[in-house]
Amino acid sequence: MINKRLLIKNLLAHNDENSFYDKKRQINIGEKEGKAKFLKHICALSNSNPNNNSYIIIGIEDPTNEIIGVEFFDDSKIQNLINAYLEYPPIIQYENVSFPHLSDDKVVGLVTIRPKNTRKITALRKNIWKYYGGSIFFRDGSMSMPKVFDIELRDVNSKIVASIEQHAQNNIQYTLDGVFDFLNNRKDYHPTYRVFKEYFVMCWSGQKKNVRNQTFYSRVDIALINEQVRLFYSTLDEVEINYDADCFKIIEYVNLGLNGQDKYLKLEQTCIEFSDNAQYSIETKLLFQPPIYDKKILHHVFNTNNAIIEKLKTHQILTEREQQDLKNIPITYLICHFNGFTQALKLLESAKPLLTKYSHDLHKLYKESLRLLRKVKYN
Repeated sequence: MINKRLLIKNLLAHNDENSFYDKKRQINIGEKEGKAKFLKHICALSNSNPNNNSYIIIGIEDPTNEIIGVEFFDDSKIQNLINAYLEYPPIIQYENVSFPHLSDDKVVGLVTIRPKNTRKITALRKNIWKYYGGSIFFRDGSMSMPKVFDIELRDVNSKIVASIEQHAQNNIQYTLDGVFDFLNNRKDYHPTYRVFKEYFVMCWSGQKKNVRNQTFYSRVDIALINEQVRLFYSTLDEVEINYDADCFKIIEYVNLGLNGQDKYLKLEQTCIEFSDNAQYSIETKLLFQPPIYDKKILHHVFNTNNAIIEKLKTHQILTEREQQDLKNIPITYLICHFNGFTQALKLLESAKPLLTKYSHDLHKLYKESLRLLRKVKYN
């Protein structure tokens, strides 16, 4: 089993970016340009390494190779994005990898790219940003370059990648150190651990909350110690945790209530399943069903949101009630969107600078609403 922290170190030690790995300060697939560039790099790496894994490391300062980290990225629908835009798409896995010197809210993102069809060239399926459908990309040194002529897929990196992965194999010391580090660093939220199939070690912690005879956890930190891979749910998330001998299951809920009423809806289920042959798989399934509300109530909420945004634009002072409604604007615009208000999403996106400027908490709520939308959209 590969220790992903060691793998990242070994990749960074292998000179500069090349035809089997790339490094980025950050990625932004929430905007068209960032999404297009990410797809371009996936396409190029898949074509340049048809018989082995390629990698993108996110959270690295170039050219110093300093590991500075990025925020947790939990977009489990990233494979759906790849499938939607690429012809002969590779298999994609995005993992959050912890490093001891980074703060609790920072990790290094590791994207693993594995071609499914080693004889077919991956290409853009449709237009995006300035790239045209049918475009083909390959790696030329550290650059992802378009190719407009026929080219054969060549295997030139298998031995190098195999050697790097071999040097990143886990051992008992790394496992024990990982468990002790987790238990010591998460004392505030009652950390615990469990061994699955006599081999895999899962650690987790979270802040417990009881709602109507149902137990939720927020600020949840989950680590698959063998690979140094983390799952994280913020203070804004509510999750259930269940497990048996074969599976560790997390069900994420989202609170989409109106007028201060809590309405917890299932959003997504993540199941980490362990096998007897020292293998595991992580599968996610969208469970979300949009809440349906009375249109008259939603028209009132929609118009109230628009009025508050206009007051922010003109620097007017908000009433106490408007300040309370302001905190709910990201979620209420989203509810309106799910109920057929076609302008709600555009208005939410245009309000981003105002919400961000008003307070850091509002900016976080805005990001959470987009994360929910992204999960639903890519599904």
